[in-house]
Amino acid sequence: MTLDPARVTTITFDSYSTLVDVDAAESALEARVEDPAPVSKLWRARSLEYTFVANHIDAYQPFYEMNRDALQYALDAHGADISREARDEILAVYHELDVFDDVRDGIERLRVGGYDCYVVSNGNPEMLASMVGHADIGDLIEDTISADEVETFKPAPEIYRHAAARTGTPIDEIAHVSAGWFDVQGAKHAGMQGVRVDRKGSPWDPFDGEPDLTIDSFHDLCEALGV
Repeated sequence: MTLDPARVTTITFDSYSTLVDVDAAESALEARVEDPAPVSKLWRARSLEYTFVANHIDAYQPFYEMNRDALQYALDAHGADISREARDEILAVYHELDVFDDVRDGIERLRVGGYDCYVVSNGNPEMLASMVGHADIGDLIEDTISADEVETFKPAPEIYRHAAARTGTPIDEIAHVSAGWFDVQGAKHAGMQGVRVDRKGSPWDPFDGEPDLTIDSFHDLCEALGV
């Protein structure tokens, strides 16, 4: 472990795949698509690719719109001919994704331990408001910080620097927790400590160094910080 607990005063969390399970979106496809698994996988991959490209060509759109376009592409790529209304019903599942079991209890432990907790996400404000409400963590986090505020997606350093400014915390006193390897790397390069949450036993991408800490659940982070 290279995480330095003595430097951490604020903890920021990614949202999708970190607080809530994007794989649960596959259930919304099951009733409408013959083979939902590859559609779901391509949908998620394409939505992230759109954010990466948008950063480079200055073509920002709110994440909900990009996610809609990515879903349409995934449906088209797999020959799934469904109505626009059905597509939008599938997309709406992002407002009520399954919450990981350790989220509320883990964040509560961190709060009791004296850490200010925030959500920093590519999601636009409406998405984050519904996610926080569905996850029942509104009483535990200080605020949500959206890429929409700077019109720049992760892993660009601007969003992490903006998060530090919004939290009023020196950037090197923030530990950023994410299931996304690119998000962990983005946070580290911007000056935060990067904590990877790996609930599914996935290999770490060997590109450009290791996380400061890898955890199976938020309770592991609590233990590492001594709370």
